[in-house]
Amino acid sequence: MGKYYYKKHAKQNSKKHLRLTSGFLLLIGISIILYALFPIVSWQIYFQPVFASQDITLSIPRANIVELAKNSIDVTDYAKAENWFKNFNPGSKKSQVDTPFYTISVPKIKIKEAVVSTIDTNLEKHLVNYQGTGVPGKNGNAVIFGHSTLPQLFNPKDYKTIFANAYMLSNGDLIYATLNGVTYTYRIFKITVVDPENSSALVQDYNNSYLTLVTCTPPGTTWKRLIVKAVLEDL
Repeated sequence: MGKYYYKKHAKQNSKKHLRLTSGFLLLIGISIILYALFPIVSWQIYFQPVFASQDITLSIPRANIVELAKNSIDVTDYAKAENWFKNFNPGSKKSQVDTPFYTISVPKIKIKEAVVSTIDTNLEKHLVNYQGTGVPGKNGNAVIFGHSTLPQLFNPKDYKTIFANAYMLSNGDLIYATLNGVTYTYRIFKITVVDPENSSALVQDYNNSYLTLVTCTPPGTTWKRLIVKAVLEDL
């Protein structure tokens, strides 16, 4: 009776499995690297040219890539607005409005009647009118915080992505705030990018009624803060 040997065949199967496993692990590694670097690449390709074409004051050094990578893995809980400007300590935590919520609309970036809370800082459920700052319709500076992420994930109904396209705003664009049945029209006049340690966006100025949008930038990171400031149009 003839004898059959399968040793060589087993070796071939083993090598095939090893190649497949190695390829799979390599693919995972490349995916992780691309995920970490995508905000940097997208900043260079998409957002920096947009900012450069507008009248925006930048504090982002174009060559400082190491710091951006480091901050892209920041473990701070940015679902709470009070963690965005760690050096800011508002003089009053009391709400300045007799309603817990109002809404804003930003037609340029397709935001319609987004809810803004005046009583808590949970950015996953709504936008946040930072406590200790003003409110729409009154003299002062109503500072509204909202999340951003990569623009391709933008959903105007999802408060985790609602300000992903805020980088597209420019001077002259309008923001509407509706509070207690009254709609106030604000016109953007100043856009800046600052460090998280720079809390000047929250400073109160009572010579007029201002509305300030605050989100993280470049989108997909928590590296800097994009500040969009608007002033109340004459009623």
